[in-house]
Amino acid sequence: MVVHAHPDDESLGSGGTLQHYGRRGVRTVVVICTGGEAGEISDPALATPENLGEVRRREAEAAIAILGVDRLAWLGYRDSGMAGAPENDDPRCFFRAKLEDAVGRLVRLVREERPQVITSYDVNGIYGHPDHVMAHRVAQAAYWASGDPGRFPEAGPAWRVAKLYEQVNPRSNMVRMREVMRAAGVERRRDGETPEDEERRFQERLQRFAVPDDAVTTLIDIRPYVDKKREAVLAHRTQMGPDSRFARMPDELRRQLWTHERYRLVAGPCAPGPDGLEDDLFAGI
Repeated sequence: MVVHAHPDDESLGSGGTLQHYGRRGVRTVVVICTGGEAGEISDPALATPENLGEVRRREAEAAIAILGVDRLAWLGYRDSGMAGAPENDDPRCFFRAKLEDAVGRLVRLVREERPQVITSYDVNGIYGHPDHVMAHRVAQAAYWASGDPGRFPEAGPAWRVAKLYEQVNPRSNMVRMREVMRAAGVERRRDGETPEDEERRFQERLQRFAVPDDAVTTLIDIRPYVDKKREAVLAHRTQMGPDSRFARMPDELRRQLWTHERYRLVAGPCAPGPDGLEDDLFAGI
């Protein structure tokens, strides 16, 4: 079970991992916490601010079909928008949700599906989005609560999940991606931004959001699934217009960069290989 904040996160963050296990007969479940109502609209012909949530739901369903996921579940909250956005104040948004309520909703899904492994984001939500941070908090709390019969008894019989992972981006990978994409002309400087400003912004993001390389415990090889991952990402047409870096990324560059999805084991048995890293989220179970 993978827990994500918005439609498209499932493809960008876990698109390779979901295929890797789905093609091996493992039941895969994607939980999306919000409807993505505060997202971008790449083409006004695709959606309006009023129906964007409905459109993004259909895009997610298309992406899930491409990835071969067995079940898509929605936690039922509204997109909170980026930090400091007006949408943060909407009482329906995920950022404003009562933690106990959100955890209870996820616990019900966990007890229905009885997964052996749950993955979500790290404490910074990969890049600091309020919904990503909240998804981290909810997934962590639900992992522990689902196995406690005294918590949320109305959600069904307790189920102890064997392993909990956070998806992470190590510093070396973040630096490498930037260098390769800049050399290929895919990564562009913001309008009016000086090279010094760009470098300062990158270093701030590197220190704030990337993890030390030795924090990575598990690498999932996604190289056989890159083309389908891209197809699923681009199924989110409102977010991935023809000018997006994912649409502009050449095939050769994509295969060079999309080699692994990276995780940190938070709870459960660890069974590393000779190189000190796991290559299987189910290792040790």
